[in-house]
Amino acid sequence: MSEAARRLASQPRRALAALGAQRRHRPDYQLVLFVGLLMLLGLIIMYAIGPQRANVLNNVHGTNFYTDTYFVIKQLVSLAVSIGAFAALALLPFTFLKKYAEKLVWVGLGLCAILFLTGNVLHLSQIAQCSLGACRWFELGPLGGFQPAEFLKFAMLLYLARFLGIRADQGKINDTSLTVLPVLGVSLVALFFVVVLQKDLGTGLALSSIILSMLIVSGMKWQLLGKIIGGAAVLGVLMVLLFPHRMERITTFIQGDNSTAANADDANYHIKNAKIALGTGGFLGLGIGNSIQATGYLPEAINDSVFAIIGETFGFVGVSVVLIIFSALLLRLLRITDHLADSSMRLAVAGIWGWLVAHVVLNVASMIGIFPLTGITLPLLSFGGTSMVFIAAALGLAFQLSRYTAHGSVVIKESGYEDSRSRRGLGRTRFSRRRSY
Repeated sequence: MSEAARRLASQPRRALAALGAQRRHRPDYQLVLFVGLLMLLGLIIMYAIGPQRANVLNNVHGTNFYTDTYFVIKQLVSLAVSIGAFAALALLPFTFLKKYAEKLVWVGLGLCAILFLTGNVLHLSQIAQCSLGACRWFELGPLGGFQPAEFLKFAMLLYLARFLGIRADQGKINDTSLTVLPVLGVSLVALFFVVVLQKDLGTGLALSSIILSMLIVSGMKWQLLGKIIGGAAVLGVLMVLLFPHRMERITTFIQGDNSTAANADDANYHIKNAKIALGTGGFLGLGIGNSIQATGYLPEAINDSVFAIIGETFGFVGVSVVLIIFSALLLRLLRITDHLADSSMRLAVAGIWGWLVAHVVLNVASMIGIFPLTGITLPLLSFGGTSMVFIAAALGLAFQLSRYTAHGSVVIKESGYEDSRSRRGLGRTRFSRRRSY
């Protein structure tokens, strides 16, 4: 027996199955369709409400700097960068990304530390953008701002996909010292920088969703997962109780319409105007250029509150279309996850699903008043920025990995990854032909 044959024979049975399922085939182009539709809708919204937003800012700052096309042009630039990020991650080999995943996490944590020092300690406003005591962006001049927490989310996704994938293949996913403690350690450090130092609970919830989705798909025992989720819930409650502004939002949410809004910064004011926007839109909406809330009534009309503006502009039909596209995109990601035999690939797409679902659910839920405001963007629809670029990059990675799906769903047991339901076909010629499902 040759040396190569001996090495192949020594590999675990599930690893051999994954090798058979990883022959390249046609990627899932439905992902490109859904991403493109969402980006186009976001551009239409910026075109529709850009002039009103520009007029508001010009009145506030006493300037004529913001033109009617300012926001749509900025959105076009952000879309170009995001499309580039999608294409880059669709082509950059996943093995290369895994190789540098740990270093990327260190870079992300380092950037968060530098942001905290320059913003909260040295108070260098020319480097760090700070608002209401929270420093979350680097100032990049005409390029806008860069949010290191978004980079950290992407780095954590890659690192955990690699680390948990190795442990799953080794059958040690439930090992406390080798798996659970290292994962909890790096996760808590990342959440400390985001939730405590940057005071960004919304991003912290999205990061937690990424981690939890990957742990569930890894095959970890439900008893162990229950303990982790319980501990995370306790920490989440503490993070709310220890910060007065978060407690204020929770109190306002609980009181609902019975609370009073003293000024435009009050959370209840924000929720009320979001509901007014959605209600005013009716079935078909007020039409492009006719938004009232975008003229200054609804805070963050082009960012966190864009879903409410869509409802006002395009009505029930518009928000239904948006939700249908998001649902279809999330279902495609789930299907890709279900058909990936390689552990790290499967975990990466599961994390991307968790990332996207956290943003969509939290944003929409806060706009319709069933969840407190979190300040989280609506993916690919909110106005530009770092969040759009890294979400597009993550979806580009999912598009790349969709090339390596197996014909049948992969079965996971608590000990780790097992056979596909179609194991008898793994490695046959049917996996070499181009197909879509």
